[in-house]
Parts: sequence; C-alpha cells; structure tokens
Amino acid sequence: MKLWYGGKIYTMEKEGEWVEAIVTSDGRITAVGDTQQLYATYKEDIDEEYDLKGAVMYPGFTDSHLHIIGHGERLMRLDLSFMKSAEEVKQALQLHAEQLPPGEWIIGDGWNENQWEDKRIIHKEELDDISSEHPMMLTRICRHALLANSHAMDLAGVNTDTPDPQGGVIVRDEKREATGYFHDQAQELIKKAMPEVTSDYLRKATDLAVKDMHSYGLVGGHSEDLNYYGGFKKTYQSFLDVIDGQQTKFRAHLLIHHGVIEQVDQEVLGFKQGTDFVELGALKIFSDGALGGRTALLKDPYADDPENHGVAIHTEEGLDQLLKEARKRNMPVAVHAIGDGAVEAVANAIASNPLHNDERDRIIHAQILSPDLIQKLQKLNIVLDIQPTFVASDFPWVIERLGNLRLKNSYSWKTLLDAGIKCAGGSDAPIEEINPLLGIRAAVDRRANYDNEVYQAEEKLSVFEAISLYTKGSAQAINKEDEQGMIQEGYLADFTVLDRDLFALKSHELADATVTMTVVDEDIVYQRS
Repeated sequence: MKLWYGGKIYTMEKEGEWVEAIVTSDGRITAVGDTQQLYATYKEDIDEEYDLKGAVMYPGFTDSHLHIIGHGERLMRLDLSFMKSAEEVKQALQLHAEQLPPGEWIIGDGWNENQWEDKRIIHKEELDDISSEHPMMLTRICRHALLANSHAMDLAGVNTDTPDPQGGVIVRDEKREATGYFHDQAQELIKKAMPEVTSDYLRKATDLAVKDMHSYGLVGGHSEDLNYYGGFKKTYQSFLDVIDGQQTKFRAHLLIHHGVIEQVDQEVLGFKQGTDFVELGALKIFSDGALGGRTALLKDPYADDPENHGVAIHTEEGLDQLLKEARKRNMPVAVHAIGDGAVEAVANAIASNPLHNDERDRIIHAQILSPDLIQKLQKLNIVLDIQPTFVASDFPWVIERLGNLRLKNSYSWKTLLDAGIKCAGGSDAPIEEINPLLGIRAAVDRRANYDNEVYQAEEKLSVFEAISLYTKGSAQAINKEDEQGMIQEGYLADFTVLDRDLFALKSHELADATVTMTVVDEDIVYQRS
C-alpha cells in the first residue's frame, strides 16, 4: 500500500471538497481522509509514503479529444504554428529545404493565416519558388486544409481536370487552375501520394507524445489515429508497443475511424477491447470541416462568404448508414460536427438509430448550437466533446465568419452545462496546445490570445466546472465515471499534482501552475526535478 499526504487533495466529488491523505493499493484508491487516521488504520500495510510537500493533488487530467500520434509528429516536424506571417513561413521552409536531400518531402504543421497581419493563403507558385526538388505538404492548424506545391500535386496526379471529391474542395483561381490549397477530403489526394510511414516512426511519435503529455499532468487521452498511418493493425500495434503497462503507463482510449472498422473486425477486435491501458472506443465519423477554412457546415451561409454554407462530408443517407454500421456492432459513435447544420444532421441520425445499451454517443466540437438544437440534444444520451482553447484561438476572427447574431449561440459552454448536457474537455492537439491548464484557463477566463479581450463573459465557467471537464467529463465520455475522474474509494489511482491550488488563483493565472507529479495506476510516471 501507498500513503499520499502532505498537501490538499481535491476529490472533485463536490466543489471545495478536499482531504488530507489517500491510501492506494493495486492501482486503486483504498481510502481517503485524515492523515493520522489513515496511517493508524493502515500502518501495518503501508510500504511506501509520498509527501506532496504542500503541492495540490487532483484526479488525473484526461484529454477527451486529441490525436496522439499527430501530437508526436508535431514534436518531430517543422512547426509553423507560432509564425506571424506568410513570409516567416516561407523563410522557415527555405531553411528547411536546404537541409534535406532532393526528393524528400517537406512536411510542416500548424500554419494559421488568421494570426497573420496579411491573412492571405500562400499560393503553390510561392512554394515552387522555394523548391521544385522537394514535394511539400503543409497542414493548416485546423487539420482540415493543407497546402501543396506543384511537385506534390504531380506525384498525386492532381491537375486542372481533377474533380472535387465528396466532402472536399480543391481551391481554384479565376482561371479554374488549382492553387495548391486543399480542404477536408481533398487533402487525401495529396496524402495518398506520400510515402508510407514506418513502424519505428509511429513508435517514436507515440512515445514522444506520451512523455510530453505526462509532463503536462495528463494521465490519459481519447485519440483518433487509426486511419492515417498505413492501416489499423500497424497503427494499433504502435500503441501496444509503447504503452505496454510496464515501462510506460497511459490510458489511451482510441476511437475507431469508420474507414478501418472492417480491419478491426478482421482482427477479431471491437469496442472496449484491448489492454488495461490501450482500449478501443467509439466509431469516429467526420460530418463537416472547420470554421477556419469555411468548411464547417452551417444552416445559414457564412457572414463573410454569403454563397457558402460549408461542406457536408457525408450525405444524410451516408451518415445514417454509418450509424447503422456502428449499431450492428453495439458501438456508440463519436462524430466531428462543428457547424449547426452538421450537429443537427448528427442529432437526427443518432435519434433515428438509438443505442440499445448504456453507452453514450458523443459529438465532438459542437461549437454552434441554437436553443432549438440544444433542446434536441437534451433528449439524447450524449456527451459533447468541447475544446475550451478554441475560444482563445478563434476570437476575434470567428466573428467575421459567423456574424454577431449567430455568435450568441456559439462556444456556449456555460449554457450547455446549465441545460444539463454532459461535456468533456479536450485540446484537439496538435491543433491546439496539449496543456490542459490552457483549456481550464480558457473556459474560466475566455480571453483571446490575439487581442487579450474577453469574449462572451456570460459563458465563463467556474474553476470547478472547468476542471470537471478534464476529470469527470472525460470519464463520462467513455461511460467510466464510476471509476475515473474523482478521488474516491475504489477509483483508479491516477493523479495530477500541481504546485499550487487552482481554486485560489485568479482566472488569468490558471495556466501558470506547474505540474510537479503525474501518477498513473499508482506509479509516478513524471516528476518535476
């Protein structure tokens, strides 16, 4: 048995509730309470003691929506996310190209024209000027768009006559020439031309990501990676190899993209199967794109593009058929839906294809919800998987996309919680920063990174509500709130330990806390030196 004491330990069962100490055994919490009382009761069995030395313990933070391998790739690749202009991006590409042998792909992640003073999209001819010897694939911050140079397009067989695929857009100029800008499903045209990654590459990316997440206090994450790296078996195996439950412990819950569900069947695997640390999850579906590239599906057109409603990745019939495929396997679904048009289509499909077990469906992002749509969601057994940091990164440019009137029904986390709708908190890393404290701060403070202004102050969450997104909310998303997300007897011994009390901080200070220890399955997997 292990005794943990010497600091505040928040149970997160009720707001403000904390205990002095806990006892753990075999990866579970045995008892919580007063230090002296627990010591007196269990002193014959306690073989290890951990003094928190004034630090503050919380239930282990879990990111409810991210891309684990993608986060590892961001740590390995050319990071464009902090660059402030197209010229800065081009300069970084030029320097990178000079270091690579001819023919090797230049892969960059995270460019975001909304944080540039000149919000233009880089043209393929500019990329061609940098290098004609290297194919280029540069992913936008939202991962719903990419830029490619002519070399990459040639390898992909994309030309003026290539039609837009269902659910995707090849952006063209006034002469109908492709500009090198690809939205949503059209990205696959370029990605399929890239060389297949190796198993060693996947293991390295996974290992880097998990170690980085540990350092930010994350004990687990719900990830979607299984459709992008050479097939289900190869990608799934990389998780099993890295997160082995011995050298590395992390609770990875892996959504199954509908594109690999038959491969999962062939491996005689299915929902909630796997190991104690790598578990298969719901069927993942994309129903629309993103606001940044104006491909999120809206009921009314974009305020700054009146001819455009966004993109439906699937027809209504196609979406309904995917729900049926999930239900045949007794699986819930986890559907990416940002715009109100997409959320309504998903809600209708879920209502028409109800689950017949106690599991929950989830809608990921759900950023634009009218009062009528919220009422519809209240009738469904779902969790909304929200990303609080989108408030910090999307404002003020998102006002141009949506207009002030529709904005009242957008990013409305407080309204959702008050309506009794369960919500979980994620980062969508590598699209946003992995640090859960940034999400907690954004939910409480609602301050934009761009201009430091507060937006929709009426939608601010309390600190308790914000932390709950990453503890109880993430547990509810996978129907495990009876063993994860709180510090109670019988719950998993997964903890996040910070150097200060989040409940005692001002809202803008919440991300200033530092992780001192991360504990998974009773083992310390990260400790700040």
